Amino acid sequence: MPAEIFSLAGKRVWVAGHGGMVGAALVRRLQQESCDIITAGRGVVDLVDQAQTSAWIGANKPDAIFVAAAKVGGILANDTYPADFLYNNLMIEANIIAAAHSACVEKLMFLGSSCIYPKLAPQPITEEALLTGPLEPTNEWYAIAKIAGIKLAQAYRRQHGRDFISGMPTNLYGPGDNFDLQSSHVIPALMRKAHEAKAQDRPEIVIWGTGTPRREFLHVDDCADACIHLMKVYSGDSHVNVGSGSALTILEVAEMICEVVGYTGRIVTDTSKPDGTPRKLMSADKLKGMGWNPRIGLREGLASTYAWFLGQGSRQP
Repeated sequence: MPAEIFSLAGKRVWVAGHGGMVGAALVRRLQQESCDIITAGRGVVDLVDQAQTSAWIGANKPDAIFVAAAKVGGILANDTYPADFLYNNLMIEANIIAAAHSACVEKLMFLGSSCIYPKLAPQPITEEALLTGPLEPTNEWYAIAKIAGIKLAQAYRRQHGRDFISGMPTNLYGPGDNFDLQSSHVIPALMRKAHEAKAQDRPEIVIWGTGTPRREFLHVDDCADACIHLMKVYSGDSHVNVGSGSALTILEVAEMICEVVGYTGRIVTDTSKPDGTPRKLMSADKLKGMGWNPRIGLREGLASTYAWFLGQGSRQP
């Protein structure tokens, strides 16, 4: 286990984007750290506005920052609003990182996304694969903004000696996820489908493609734990993948979700729909080499996520 080089105890820690799934998980996890957690909603500071962001950071003086704020959405949203996704994400990260430098913030962690990697990157994807090939066209606007955030953190480290680092989470799920079938990712979409099929006593649910593509998933609370671990023990130029290091087929995930939900109907594959990349898995070797491993198994994580959905998420559109 690497030695702790940065303690959060007694520090003022700002979670930018605390209202999102990742930000909320970071706030939950930070409650174990004896630190002073500070947050600010959109009504308090518009992070797209440089002057507001700089003034807020200057007035509130955080010692450490987690940059989990971002404009996010699925393929349709990325394709429909490319200017919004590129501009807003560029401004949010640039405003926070530049203001953190000006305010002499001790440590900052920028959170990206696995979509930063080339569409055809060798599997499992290592950190070194960044910028080695073309991006997936459907989300390149978001990916380019996230790549710029990584590079900006590196630039402030190189030019100004700032302890700014970056973490790249894999596909996340958990409490606070988006269960809207028009815009959700695979786990919440399958969970809602199975839930509604059970409630309406339908004989089957349909999943896109063959069900054979393999994908990696990490519970958002494990992601938050990994990010706090990195904040304490890591100080380096390279971004670090935050993932589980293992992948399951979409059909295996669908079967597990049906079991958790209690849906006993058939799972039908619609092979007229695309499969996408056959396998998408990030290498977690660098993170595991720093002494961190996930604690929440997929079935356990799905069960707790479904419990959250029954309590709150089912009220989503």
